[in-house]
Amino acid sequence: MEKQMPLANEPVGKLLIKFSTPAIVGMLINVLYNIVDRIFIGRGVGPLAISGVGLTFPFMTIIMAFGMLVGIGGAALISIRLGEGKKEEAEKLLGNTFVMLIIVSLGVTAFGLILRDPLLKAFGASAQTFKYAKEYITIILAGTLFNALGFGLNSAIRSDGSPNIAMATNLIGAITNIILDYLFIMKLGLGIKGAAYATLIGQSFNTIWVIKYFIGSRSSIKLKTKNLRLEKRLVMGIFAIGMSPFAIQLAGSVINIIANKALLTYGSDYAVGAMSIMISIAMMFLMPVFGINQGAQPIIGFNYGAAKYDRVKSALYKSIGSATLLSVVGAIAVQSAPASLMRIFTPDADIISIGTGGMKILMLMLPVIGFQIVASNFFQAIGKAKVSLFLSLLRQVIILIPLLLILPAKLGLFGVWVSYPISDMLSSLITLVFLAKEIKTLSNTPSVGNSLPNAS
Repeated sequence: MEKQMPLANEPVGKLLIKFSTPAIVGMLINVLYNIVDRIFIGRGVGPLAISGVGLTFPFMTIIMAFGMLVGIGGAALISIRLGEGKKEEAEKLLGNTFVMLIIVSLGVTAFGLILRDPLLKAFGASAQTFKYAKEYITIILAGTLFNALGFGLNSAIRSDGSPNIAMATNLIGAITNIILDYLFIMKLGLGIKGAAYATLIGQSFNTIWVIKYFIGSRSSIKLKTKNLRLEKRLVMGIFAIGMSPFAIQLAGSVINIIANKALLTYGSDYAVGAMSIMISIAMMFLMPVFGINQGAQPIIGFNYGAAKYDRVKSALYKSIGSATLLSVVGAIAVQSAPASLMRIFTPDADIISIGTGGMKILMLMLPVIGFQIVASNFFQAIGKAKVSLFLSLLRQVIILIPLLLILPAKLGLFGVWVSYPISDMLSSLITLVFLAKEIKTLSNTPSVGNSLPNAS
């Protein structure tokens, strides 16, 4: 337990910087990869190729959803068990997480390839964009195993108290991806397939790296053969905690489908391409917020398990403040230079024209999104899966989907854009109510001292 001692004793602000900075750097590298990927596709293949990739987002979010269901669920429980001093239980969770990641990823690959063509058409692929979407997602689906293992086990690396190594995982995959994008698309002329192959190879390197960590000398918890036998209680616990991010990602897939349908009905293929770029730009500002979440999760989970509630609240407040600051900076950039941000990805005048006005509306409530994301993650980190699930679904299902079904029919393309800020504001207000109640409960519960419980 020596490796987890800082989680119990170091100043929370220092810990948050220590754990979040590597996660933010890793996330920014991933954002850079996504930006470069879209730039290579937009400039090396064409604007309709960007629209084709945009149509594969539902597939991508489903793949990520299953990685989160198991990976984040397992990592959150590992943090709590380490805080309780239960190292053996944490290792059992790691082994079960590994096996479940393999099972679910193989299932996603099989069903995805079988249902690929009808799903792409259902997602809104036109005669012009279907070819690009099919070529890209076929390769991505074939590599789901590497995506799931690399992402899922990397979350456990943070729980093990090694944020810098977790950052290196992202760096390895993203840098490999960027280099291969240039080589495959711009030099070898592989087109959209080149972008997919670059992604697959980068994810393979990630997987090798994380497995090597857990079987090597640097980890305090080990991936052991004896823990690869699934235990129902552990699997159910992982699923319970991971259900919230899983539901968020699945909701994102449904939203992409509904939004793409509306964009095609009230706009065009170019509107789909514009939305694809907007998502990349939004991620540019939100990925650091997710990095803060990843850094805060082991701090909050460990100290909650150790009954150090003052430290839990301190980590929460500092996370919210940092996330809000980043969200405000992003909002300023979007509102002041939307066209310039769009031009990074494509020179196409149609996409830039549609996206410039749409992005200013769609991201109007960006300053409050950081708070909502951190607060939902807080309930997940302390093991309150049902509350976390509800709050996560608020923004992307309970409020947003009805808006996307109603407003575009009345307001056209403007209705698509305005649905997002309305959902962001309403969900943030409801989240605030739940968070205030939980903080009051923690404030009325005595915290233990500063020593690490069960450290011996």
